[in-house]
Amino acid sequence: MNKLFVAALKEETVGLNYFYHVGVGKINATYNLTKLIHKYKPSEVINYGTAGAVKKGLSGIIECTKFYQRDMDVRGLLDLKLGETPFDNINEIINSDEGLSCGSGDSFVNKQIEMNVDLVDMEAYALAKVCKLESVEFKCFKFISDNADDNAPLDWTENCKKGAKLFHIKMSDF
Repeated sequence: MNKLFVAALKEETVGLNYFYHVGVGKINATYNLTKLIHKYKPSEVINYGTAGAVKKGLSGIIECTKFYQRDMDVRGLLDLKLGETPFDNINEIINSDEGLSCGSGDSFVNKQIEMNVDLVDMEAYALAKVCKLESVEFKCFKFISDNADDNAPLDWTENCKKGAKLFHIKMSDF
């Protein structure tokens, strides 16, 4: 199986030299992953990165299998739910009921959000959607770097390197 490992930032993968970095946010992730898939033609994309815990009690490396776009909001215009894109038939991606849910958006979360998800990041939904559209298997692992609260910026910076070490150990189990 031809696997492609992607993360947003080098800071999230210190010591893991087998990663490609797609950049921060949904647009950068979409564009750069699409280029990588067309170049390398992987059968599976494995995403690793950091995430903020919305659900209490989460820690360590978490597998996400349900993906939502937390900042798509056209409720003031159309009768749609938060996270639904107008005229798009893909508004959630569920690869398995076993893992946790991740809400992706182009903002760093440091306060309560409206969407009911387990954790938040800035790229996973975009990566999952590209893989779905390109018929590539997608797996996503997130290190809980913060609790998506007032301390999130400081916690994220401090915890990036810890997560990379834990991810490397987890991958050796596969």
